[in-house]
Amino acid sequence: MQILKDPSEVAKKLGRVVIALGNFDGVHVGHQRLIRNMVSYARKIGAAPVVFTFHPHPLQVLFPDRAPRLLISPERRAELISRLGVDALLMLPFDRDLARLNPEFFVHDLLVRQLGVEAVFVGFNCTFGHRGAGTPELLQRLGKELGFYVEVLPPIQVGETVVSSSTVRQVLEEGDIGRARGYLGYWPILEGRVVYGDQRGGRQMGFPTANLDIGNDVLIPARGVYMAKVRVRDQIFDGVLNIGVKPTIGPDLPPSVEVHILEFAQVIYGEWVELSLLHRIRSEAKFSSINELISQIKRDIEAVQTLKNNALFQQA
Repeated sequence: MQILKDPSEVAKKLGRVVIALGNFDGVHVGHQRLIRNMVSYARKIGAAPVVFTFHPHPLQVLFPDRAPRLLISPERRAELISRLGVDALLMLPFDRDLARLNPEFFVHDLLVRQLGVEAVFVGFNCTFGHRGAGTPELLQRLGKELGFYVEVLPPIQVGETVVSSSTVRQVLEEGDIGRARGYLGYWPILEGRVVYGDQRGGRQMGFPTANLDIGNDVLIPARGVYMAKVRVRDQIFDGVLNIGVKPTIGPDLPPSVEVHILEFAQVIYGEWVELSLLHRIRSEAKFSSINELISQIKRDIEAVQTLKNNALFQQA
């Protein structure tokens, strides 16, 4: 999959194109359905399937104080999209000039003049153009006028819940990993580079941990202890993940994401680690002593060692 940033290059490199338009934060099951439908249609008419999205997220530019944390990094979003059979990802830099484009000009200039789209696929709640005034209904009307096909994906439900990035964000903030997986179609992911922590996990308690720098833009799930699969150096291990402020260790510690990797004793400072969250074992708690905390950590490890034999988690 090619990653492009200039819309004028798309038609030059790919010829006839069909696009899926949206932010695609998390690439959840609704996004996956939309993109697969787009790819299928593009292949049927002999055009190139392209995903058209933005970076940074529009809300990070327009309302930085109110912008939600992202479900995944832009790099992970691109990787997940590439698995869906897309030929190219157009990741258009989003700024205030782009935000000021009225919807009609967005369609006439970007979609028609520069991209030459033959079809556009969007979700039922897609908005575009100045103040989000562009709607699927407007896009359908302009498609008829300008000669391109428009398909609008209706709401996708899991059970009785309409899946959206906001829905995924909500259940992750509650620590409900099972529901998040159902909405995403994959186990929730945290990833980052290993940095130096306070060294207390290894030195004081005998459970060395890798502290991850997740970054400020990505959502971190509810505080607590989780079972995780850990990918490091192209190998996968079981892990016990702690998200929180370690209240038993000391007051006013900053939030951290740290994982104790089972049956692993290598030094990995500065290396990239990917975590797939499988199950929330318990919420964060303050214990009366370090010894009580150590006993609980041992129980957490035992829980992971038991749960890893569950057929559901063996698929991770």
